[in-house]
Amino acid sequence: MDLSPILLLLPFLQEATQGAFNNPDVGKALGAGIAMGLGGIGAAIGIGMLVSKAMEALGRNPEARAAIQTNMILGVAFAEAIGIYSLLTALIIAFVI
Repeated sequence: MDLSPILLLLPFLQEATQGAFNNPDVGKALGAGIAMGLGGIGAAIGIGMLVSKAMEALGRNPEARAAIQTNMILGVAFAEAIGIYSLLTALIIAFVI
């Protein structure tokens, strides 16, 4: 299996072909990337679903706009906080550990 296209895209893995998987920077980079990627995707899916259902509820019952909007903004803030926690985790992995 030829890994040269992958190694061109991910230069820090070029050392892995020479047996340098013991380098802690490789693990830090992968861990930080995975933490931020999963946290960002989770927050984006949560916010998208929340706003979608809020718009659906507003279409069915426009008189309840104030209550729906308040709950939607609160839910978006909580979902965004999860994304910020994943950013903080990624920064800790990358620079502290």
